[in-house]
Formats: sequence, C-alpha cells, structure tokens
Amino acid sequence: MKEKVVLAYSGGLDTTAIIPWLKENYDYDVVCCCIDVGQESELDGLEERAKLSGAEKLYILDVVDEFVDDYILPTVQADAVYEHKYLLGTSFARPLIAKKLVEIARKENAVAICHGATGKGNDQVRFELSIKALAPDIKIIAPWRCTDTWKMQSREDEIKYCQAHGIHLPFSADNSYSRDRNIWHISHEGLELEDPANEPNYDHLLVLGVSPEKAPDEGEYISLTFEKGRPVALNGEKMKASDILRKLNKLGGKHGIGIIDIVENRVVGMKSRGVYETPGGTILMEAHEQLEELILDRDTLSFKKGISEKFANLVYEGKWFTPLREACQAFVESVEEKVSGEVKMKLYKGNIIKAGTTSPNSLYSESLASFTTGELYDHHDAEGFINLFGLSMKVRAMLEENK
Repeated sequence: MKEKVVLAYSGGLDTTAIIPWLKENYDYDVVCCCIDVGQESELDGLEERAKLSGAEKLYILDVVDEFVDDYILPTVQADAVYEHKYLLGTSFARPLIAKKLVEIARKENAVAICHGATGKGNDQVRFELSIKALAPDIKIIAPWRCTDTWKMQSREDEIKYCQAHGIHLPFSADNSYSRDRNIWHISHEGLELEDPANEPNYDHLLVLGVSPEKAPDEGEYISLTFEKGRPVALNGEKMKASDILRKLNKLGGKHGIGIIDIVENRVVGMKSRGVYETPGGTILMEAHEQLEELILDRDTLSFKKGISEKFANLVYEGKWFTPLREACQAFVESVEEKVSGEVKMKLYKGNIIKAGTTSPNSLYSESLASFTTGELYDHHDAEGFINLFGLSMKVRAMLEENK
C-alpha cells in the first residue's frame, strides 16, 4: 500500500498541477482537502476536478462557523489590525486550514502534508508553523521551493504539465489578479498593483462591492448589538455571527466600504502591494471600537492598544498556536466581559458615520462631562491636581533658570 499525502486543494491550476507532480516525484496516493472558509462559488465542481487530476479522495470541510466564532471574533475583540490597515483576512484563515489538514492527515494515516504557497509569501510561514505546532512528526512538502523537481514557472507551464499527464481541464493562461477569498474578505495582488505608482483599476478589480464613487447617493442606517464584545444582532434581529457577517458584507459592499490599498511588510522581509476588500469586517471592527471607547477606562484602553498590536503581529506571522497568542486572548476576553451594548451607524459612500452608542456598562456620565458642576466633580480640585501633575516640569524649569 502506498503512503499518503494530504494536499491543501483549492481546485485552481496550481494545486491541480501539484497532484500529478506528487504522484510522479513521491509515489504517494494524494488525498485532496478543501477547507471551506467562505469561498462560495469557488468550490463548485471540485470533486470531479480532483478525481480527473488523479486524486484518490477529496474532502470538503465546511468550517465557516468555526472560522468566524473561534478565529475572526477573537481578532475583532482584540481590535487587531496589522500595520494600521490590514484586517488579517488571509492571516487568521491559515491556522484553521492547517488544523483541518492535520486532522485529515491523522484520519488517513498520511505521512505528509503539501501546500501550494509560494516561496516568497507569508502563507508558507503560516501553514508550516501551524502544522509544526500541531503535528511535528508530519512531513511538509512545498513544491514551489522544490526547484530541482518543480520546473513550472508560469500558468502556461502548468497547463502543459497537466495536459502531458492526461489532465485536460478548462484552465486559462490569461493573466489575472492573484486573489484569496473567504467570508471575511478578498485580497487582490498582481497586474497593475505590482507597481505602487499605479492607481488600482477598481472597475476591473472589485468583487464584493463598488467604489465609493459608485455607491448610492443616499446613506443607510444600521445597528449592531454586542454581548461581551461579540455581535449577536443586526438591526435588532438576533442571528449567528456568520450570518451577521454575510449581511454586513452585502451592506458594506453596496456602500463602498472596506476597500484599502496597502504596501505591507511581509514576514519574509519584502514589501508587497495589495488591495483588500473587507466590507462587513470593516463595519464590525468600527462598531466594536465605538462601543469600547464608551465602556473601557483610560488605563485599560491604553494598555489594550499594545495587546492589539501584538495580537495582530502574532496572527500575521502565523503564530496562532502559541502560548503568547493564547495569553493575549485571555486578557482580551477578560476586558470584553463588560463590552455589551448597541452601536448605530450610517453607511455612506465608503464612510461609517456614528449615529449613537448605548451600553448598560457605559462609563460616560453626562453630569460629569457637562460644563455644569456635578456632585462628583469640584472644579476647585483641579488646581491641586495640576500642581502635582506638573510638579516635575516646574522643578525642571526652575533648575534651568538657575543655570
């Protein structure tokens, strides 16, 4: 009986070409595994395609709810954003995909896991760190780094290779954007985006929505309800988080929300330029931050910003399955115990405009914040506070005068 390899399979040209390559170079039986994190129509026809390409078996695992509940929402609660812009859409999908690949490898008694990530990108790091953390005994195969046996350097090369191995599928050699999609976002790289001097061709590029210029001329009000930092209702209607996100994606896409153009610093050391569409996620993150600013005290909010940045970096670098990420999440979950309430917003031409926030745990006191004197605040107390707060500055100035 041949040994088995589990292949992370998308059904695209790259992973289809990998099937005969694995059989030819390793003499493995290939078990394909497609992890459904919300790719939608990209999953159509996968089973037939995998079998025509020589796979022994195909698993399609729907993990959308697990993805949203256990990976996306902890990142939202943490307010984790990489380099102030990137909402980590590809980053936090990879550890879950790796986890499921390991589970299938165990089930099939496979000796190896193979992925199609390139040798220049972040995904190779994320996949492999996660696999090492969960299954250090399993061999990892990365074809794009096997330069002695993987000779294909273009789509044309891959199509010819497939045809030479009896695989005649309707793949096109036309160049297009390199995209990654899940329920949270879609990323775009390549073509005119490879030169930061070029403006993105949004009419050609956008998938989940429209540009702000093409959004409706009339804004739309929505409300989100949170319990312990997690969304539980949209416009007063309770539903599971994945359904809230799907509806927010449609609303955000309609109003041109969540489009960013970024040059980011990859883990492997190079800069890369991409455009990300995250319509629903952008709304969700903004609403969560609006609620936190009403509830969290100054010291906690300030300290959490540091945790947010560390959490984002850990996720981006593929370090999900680490003690530090778990510890950061434990802190966040403690903070989020009080983050409950309702956030109202107006969506208008790429903008998310505040329309009122309420919470039973709000620290905002109208009597304290107003210009009238409330019972808890005596204006005269401010003089002594300022004297003590600025004492070191005053002492330093006196020393400078005496020099």
